[in-house]
Amino acid sequence: MKETKDKIEPAETETDLLKDLRNSDDYLLEKAPGIIAERKLLGLEGLVGGLQAVIINTEPEKQKATAEELLRYTGLKFDGAFVDDEYRTCVLKTLDYNEFRSADFLIRSRIKGENPFYQPNIAPKSRHLPNTRLETFVFETKDIEEYVSIQKSQGFQFLTDGIVRMDNYSFIQTVPSKFTGNSLGFIQWAGEKGRYDNSGSKASDWDMKKPKLAHLQNIRWLDHAATRVKAQDRDLAIIEFIKLTNYNFDFAIYVKPLNSITSVARLSPRDFAMVFTSGISPYISDEISGPTEKFIHNYGSRVHHIAFQTEAIEDTYSSLVRDEM
Repeated sequence: MKETKDKIEPAETETDLLKDLRNSDDYLLEKAPGIIAERKLLGLEGLVGGLQAVIINTEPEKQKATAEELLRYTGLKFDGAFVDDEYRTCVLKTLDYNEFRSADFLIRSRIKGENPFYQPNIAPKSRHLPNTRLETFVFETKDIEEYVSIQKSQGFQFLTDGIVRMDNYSFIQTVPSKFTGNSLGFIQWAGEKGRYDNSGSKASDWDMKKPKLAHLQNIRWLDHAATRVKAQDRDLAIIEFIKLTNYNFDFAIYVKPLNSITSVARLSPRDFAMVFTSGISPYISDEISGPTEKFIHNYGSRVHHIAFQTEAIEDTYSSLVRDEM
């Protein structure tokens, strides 16, 4: 991604940026109004909607077990599986909830082609699973051609030269962020919303059954995902995200016991929240650095966890423990 004065503008020095990270969201509060004004000026405001899906890629031999684990420990249900030239895909969905827009889960393994997330995956404790990662957050757009045209003019880069046209939708995704390792995808539906197979794919023989466990009814939609980023990348990661979506910076919390700061970006109260957590200084050593920087040192910048809205959480937690979670 090209970074110029008109695009992502870092603090004057790394020292200034780290000072802002220690216990304050002043830098983001200062920059956010200008970013929103720029989105409006460019015609981006209102062009991107809520989260439609998350894409989790796995090692091929672990894909089915990954889907089965999500079925057993979340409220997700099996909605089908298919194979095309590039991927084997398993689709998991939540029930429809009027109070919240729920995201689909696409559990994938690559059949051919290079893995653009290979380099971010090669960290000391993740290199043995080079294809396993929550890779992409997919957001709905009402005009993908206009969106891509504007963002390319702003220097953002995508994994494909052009928009990928499928029977039921058009799709494109960014290259993995150098700040988070995440990619952001954008989808415009042309037919049945939520249908990801196409005329070139074949139905898989997978037929996964969801366990009939009463407590799973308490686990509902995807509430948020938390990405761990380096201290020096925190503000830039958030600015990049709100430039690429219609999300806004909401607030930051300084967690003194964990020596970290957590920032939240939101679209609306009924939409998935994107959370970014960093330490307050770069990694030094396991003995000195906090848990966030140690996680990044061991696994790289990536999604640390996803969280589902859960009712009767204490009873649900006890039931999950009894089920050997």
